[in-house]
Amino acid sequence: MTILDTGAATGASASTDTGTGSARPDPVVRPVITGLGVIAPSGLGTEEHWASTLRGELRVAPITRFDASRYDARLAGEVPGFAADAFIDNRYIVQTDRWTWLGMAASRLAMADAGYDPADHDPYETSVVFGAGSGGNDFGQRELSRLWSRGRTAVSVYQSIAWFYAATTGQTSIRHGLKGPSGVLVSDTAGGLDSLAQARRTIRRGTPTVLAGGAEAGLTPYALTCHLSSGRVSTASEAADGYKPFDVRANGYLPGEGGATLLVEDPATAARRGARVYGEIAGYAATHDGAHHEQAPGDARWLAAAMRRALADANLAPADVDVVFADGAGSADLDALEAEAIRSVFGAGAVPVTAPQGLIGRLCAGGSAVAAATALLAIRDGVIPAVGNLDEPNPAHGLDLVRTPREGRVRVALVNARGYGGFNSSLVLRAVDPA
Repeated sequence: MTILDTGAATGASASTDTGTGSARPDPVVRPVITGLGVIAPSGLGTEEHWASTLRGELRVAPITRFDASRYDARLAGEVPGFAADAFIDNRYIVQTDRWTWLGMAASRLAMADAGYDPADHDPYETSVVFGAGSGGNDFGQRELSRLWSRGRTAVSVYQSIAWFYAATTGQTSIRHGLKGPSGVLVSDTAGGLDSLAQARRTIRRGTPTVLAGGAEAGLTPYALTCHLSSGRVSTASEAADGYKPFDVRANGYLPGEGGATLLVEDPATAARRGARVYGEIAGYAATHDGAHHEQAPGDARWLAAAMRRALADANLAPADVDVVFADGAGSADLDALEAEAIRSVFGAGAVPVTAPQGLIGRLCAGGSAVAAATALLAIRDGVIPAVGNLDEPNPAHGLDLVRTPREGRVRVALVNARGYGGFNSSLVLRAVDPA
């Protein structure tokens, strides 16, 4: 297994595990998504998430996972009613952190949605590539507290693996016996999209099926402290006043937990299985701002460049795009920069723009995976969900912000994601006509 850090401007990466996939390598194949699994504050399962999103349900609320009363931020998006043992064997639960539980549960749902059982395939024909942002916060904090208070003999032997960025990739591979080229991409919120790009590379190199996406569970005292250190977390006391992308009252983001797994397949393999297809990965690009990691970039050129390059990769023009799923950072300066980038590519008010994540919080690597899944649902059902928790759009942005679910033809969606430190990724998803 390889850890892949997408710090390079191109987003390119390499794996040391070649696998023995049966498909012929094809440098131009456009993989398709045949399964979606969402575990998020908006619900357990893709359809529950989608229904909640279309209803505009604000799922940010006071933190209950620990006593947050002494922290400047006390609100977050928590996954409701999640029972790990409903999805995962106990032997994995004791070895892993909550973020891995969420990721493994999402993967199980994605495979069920796709009607894909890895046991029916050569183990080298399925890979796992996830994005990650912070690793096993809950497990790590608990065991380090034991080390400090009780000594090294009190620390779990699983501490060495449970916190690790690659834990969800590794445990998912072990649980399902998957031996294809696998890895993890560490680029904060951009990681979910970057994992889908890596899935495309993996399929083009000959492995026909990849589980991709990401999940996070950063609602612990230490993790919240890390969020707060960025200076970009909303300190609002009421959820409706908190994470508000593109609003005149934008005052920072609120963290959340959860994510999504997408089953990505070679189109020929999917066709042989008779699989239902949500859409194809038509284009992708990644850039980096090259600015100080604690500061916003001076302009929007590199995010705009990522969008233009993703469209060029898809052989599409801006006019072909039906909706932009924005990164929607929720800070006035970052939202202004993204709006500038969107205007420079598409023109002022020329394309519908949404950011449903205002309803559930910012899920780091899990957030962009959820955004990709949500974009595919918009393509499936012909409806664009509204920007989450938007009351008064900032007119200075010059964007056609979706205020209520908007029905109509959705064939092409562009998804943006930005990671802390300057990562920019854009992914183009497109409907596939039935054969």
